[in-house]
Amino acid sequence: MEDLQTIVELSHEFGTPEYVKGGGGNTSFKNEEILWVKPSGTTLAGLSEETFVTLDRAKVNELYDVETPTEPHAREELVKNFMGEAVRNDAGRPSVEAPLHNILETKFVVHTHALLVNGMTCAKDGEAVSRRLFPDALWVEYIDAGYTLCMELKGRIDRYKAEFGRVPKIIMLKNHGIFVSGDSAEEIRSLYAGVMEPLRAEYDALGVNEDLGIGDAGQDPQTESAIRDIFGEDAQFIESSGFFECVPGPITPDHLVYARAYPFSDELTRENADAYRAKHGFAPKVVIHGDRIYGLGVTEKNAGLALLFAQDGAQVLKLSQAFGGVEYMTDRAREFIENWEVESYREKVAS
Repeated sequence: MEDLQTIVELSHEFGTPEYVKGGGGNTSFKNEEILWVKPSGTTLAGLSEETFVTLDRAKVNELYDVETPTEPHAREELVKNFMGEAVRNDAGRPSVEAPLHNILETKFVVHTHALLVNGMTCAKDGEAVSRRLFPDALWVEYIDAGYTLCMELKGRIDRYKAEFGRVPKIIMLKNHGIFVSGDSAEEIRSLYAGVMEPLRAEYDALGVNEDLGIGDAGQDPQTESAIRDIFGEDAQFIESSGFFECVPGPITPDHLVYARAYPFSDELTRENADAYRAKHGFAPKVVIHGDRIYGLGVTEKNAGLALLFAQDGAQVLKLSQAFGGVEYMTDRAREFIENWEVESYREKVAS
């Protein structure tokens, strides 16, 4: 199918580090009856025609009228099971944002967490900048991912359509990323270029860039041994780099999933490790010590992703200075992601 091959090509094109890292982002193609969407936790760059999850659109449409529990995790469990019933093949669990893809009436949807975009969406003045640079885009403040985001956006999209006669082609999500919708690959590419180029020009004009200036400090086996000693099985694998300024708080769901909200920067003692676990409920994924930054994991890939997202978070922190500085997620929003089974599943698949 030509259109399915097109979304595979778009997934690979926008599955580069400029746009997503780890298992972040998702893409879809739809016709009247079926929605093809990226499986949760998989990478855009690794998608093929066979790996897309196929969903019955009529069944997905029923979700918008389902009465759901008020308790967030009970609600998301119900939605997860409901979406499972809509799956028509055996390609995995559909992306949590599949119901949102279903709402958007265009043939193709490409959702990414592009670094240049998140320098704006994670900034205090992000909304004002978005309205100035992208007046046709729909800006949405931070909303819990999953069903809550889907239903809130459904209302926003309906109102946008009533006002402008079409669905928004660009949706900016605060502390999250960007949705771009179009009926051809050329339209998707053009819309993304119309976002990325003005943002790059804005950063350049303000003398802001994402270069972390990471030095080439040598590895420190003694420190790695100390980290393994105090964090045990959570630090079975360690990846490290030279020093950079880590973002000191939660900025997006992706960063929470892969690098946690708060790096560990105390003295490397078991008492401090126990205190971190007691405060946060889990071990850190990022450790700051001396002139190096360490990513921890139960697999080599897990540790590498922790370091990768620590660096990405640092880049977002730098870029956000162009637009008033970084604005962190609230504690309530952070806790929802940290305790959400769907994100645990995504991390497991991606790692």
